[in-house]
Amino acid sequence: MKKVFLVLILTGCFFITKAQDEENGGEEKKGGFKKENLFVGGDITLGFSSGYTALGASPYFGYSLNKYIDVAASFNVNYISQRINDGFTDYGDKLRQTVYGPGAFVRVYPFKFVFAQAQFEHNFVKVKYLATDISPYLSYTESVDANSFLLGAGYAGGRGDDSKSFYYFSISWDLLRNSNSPYVDELGRGVPIIRAGYNIALFQGNGRRRR
Repeated sequence: MKKVFLVLILTGCFFITKAQDEENGGEEKKGGFKKENLFVGGDITLGFSSGYTALGASPYFGYSLNKYIDVAASFNVNYISQRINDGFTDYGDKLRQTVYGPGAFVRVYPFKFVFAQAQFEHNFVKVKYLATDISPYLSYTESVDANSFLLGAGYAGGRGDDSKSFYYFSISWDLLRNSNSPYVDELGRGVPIIRAGYNIALFQGNGRRRR
C-alpha cells in the first residue's frame, strides 16, 4: 500500500501541474520538438548506513515537456562496499559490487526549486564476496542483474525563468528492494540514496529560457 500511495502522489502532481499550465493560458508554444528544451547533466551518488558505502556517477540527457515536467535517459556507474552481518554473527566478511546500467527518470516540479523524481534502472552487478579466515563462508565472484525503482525528492538551486542551468540535491529509496539491487543492504533494507549534480540547458543562447 505504501508503494501505491507514493505512486498516486506522483501521478497527482502530474495532473495538478498540467491543469496549472492550462490555467495560465498555455504560456509555452504548442507544437512539436524544440531543441531549446534539451538538457544534459549528471550527478554523483552517495549511499550509506552502518557498514555500507556507495559511490557513483550518473550522466543523463533529457527533454523538458513543459516548465513542470522533465524526462531523461541516464546511465550510471557505481561502486558499493558493505560489511556482511547476518544479524547474529559478524565474521568481518565484505561484499564489493561494481554496478553499471541504463535508466530513465521523470521529474515533476510543483515549485521552481522543489521536485519529485521517479527513476527506473536496470543494473548489471559484478559481485565479489571476501570471506575472512574465521568465516564459515567461502569467497566467490559472480555477475547478476536487478531492476530498481527509485522514488524521492530534491532541491533545485538557481532554477527559474531566467536561469539556464541549476544545481540540485536529492534523496531517494529503492521501492523494489530486489536482493541483487545495489541500493539495499545485506539484510534487504533499503538505504537512502543521496545525489548531488548539475543540470545544463542546451541551445539557449541569450534568449528566453526553456522554462
